[in-house]
Amino acid sequence: MKKVSIFWFRRDLRVEDNHGLFQALSSEVPVLPLFIFDTQILDRLPSTSDGRVEFIHQSISKLSETIGRHLCVKHGKPLDVFTEVFDQWDVVRIYTNHDYERYGLERDASIKALAKEKGIEFNTFKDQVVFEKDEVLSGAGTPYTVFTPYSRKWKALLAETNLPEYPSSSLLNYVSETFTVPTLSEIGFQPSGLSFPENSVQDDLIKSYALDRDFPAKPGTSRLSVHLRFGTVSIRSLVRRALGKSEVWLNELIWRDFYFNILHHFPHISAGHSFRKEYDRMNWRNNEGEFKAWCSGKTGYPIVDAGMRELNETGFMHNRVRMIVASFLVKHLLIDWRWGEAYFAEKLLDFDFAANNGGWQWAAGCGCDAAPYFRVFNPTLQTAKFDQSLTYIKKWVPELQELTYPAPIVNHEFARARVLEAYKVALGK
Repeated sequence: MKKVSIFWFRRDLRVEDNHGLFQALSSEVPVLPLFIFDTQILDRLPSTSDGRVEFIHQSISKLSETIGRHLCVKHGKPLDVFTEVFDQWDVVRIYTNHDYERYGLERDASIKALAKEKGIEFNTFKDQVVFEKDEVLSGAGTPYTVFTPYSRKWKALLAETNLPEYPSSSLLNYVSETFTVPTLSEIGFQPSGLSFPENSVQDDLIKSYALDRDFPAKPGTSRLSVHLRFGTVSIRSLVRRALGKSEVWLNELIWRDFYFNILHHFPHISAGHSFRKEYDRMNWRNNEGEFKAWCSGKTGYPIVDAGMRELNETGFMHNRVRMIVASFLVKHLLIDWRWGEAYFAEKLLDFDFAANNGGWQWAAGCGCDAAPYFRVFNPTLQTAKFDQSLTYIKKWVPELQELTYPAPIVNHEFARARVLEAYKVALGK
């Protein structure tokens, strides 16, 4: 059998500026690129028409063509796939990039143990973030839990170290064998009907981002979040684009690192707990009928309904609107933020546990650097401020002026008073 190294693609579906791939291709033995459609993840999805699986499949198909169809694509449990690959190839090393989520860490530990039994090295590298784990700590050596000082330290470190470059696309050290990518139907899925944004952004948008980003009717955001989620674009390349053009856009990229930092240092959030554990004492109403109305965009609050309908139809929701709908679920309806977190996890094309959890805990007041519990967004004022002409709302709620549009599910002032009392009781204030 021919000696090979494996590069295992996961959240880094690109050839350009890929740290682990660069390290693999720089080694002395040919590289067998591998991607696994992981049935331990896929089998838990509620639908066989999932836009994320379709996006991954499209990205994998493009990746395969880019590297001359040398990409080996498997469908199954990672441990079973690696057992099979080890029987077929004389593997000397495995290269891949770090994962930070609970399942990913457990999966990697099992593959590393299997590789060790067979005398195979298992090497992982930092790729999907700029700084990770213990790289950005306070002067006291503790993790930051507030974004602003974290971002200051992050930027200072970047100025000291500069961004590394990994010219992986210039290296050609692949195995000679070619492979066929299975079709979407062969892995048990079908087209979702969703469309996916381009993985590029114009300089003009970056420069005007600070002015336009909060207005959902404007094309003022990059829509790159799904590409960052699955690594079809390099975070380092985007940071380079942001530097000198938009501090606000750069901060959005730093927020990603910040939430990965929180996930690493405070793993209890992976087990369904509030970052601030005292908030787990909240007595939620959890009215299933009201939750269903929220999910389907029928709350009688147009900005909330527009956001939920956009999410259900496209797999995307504008970030300003995400904050509004999350606040509404938690604070107007007194429904556990975890219900909303799980619904977003099911629907968002760009679903990323660290960011999704961080955003929901921010909205609920129980997270790191959170909006205080007594801050309750007024959907009417938010509409007046960010969609005054109702352009965004009318796009998603065309029946706004008709009798079929529901009355508000709850009165804002009543809901505000009710939730503040519930927080005070839970927190003993």
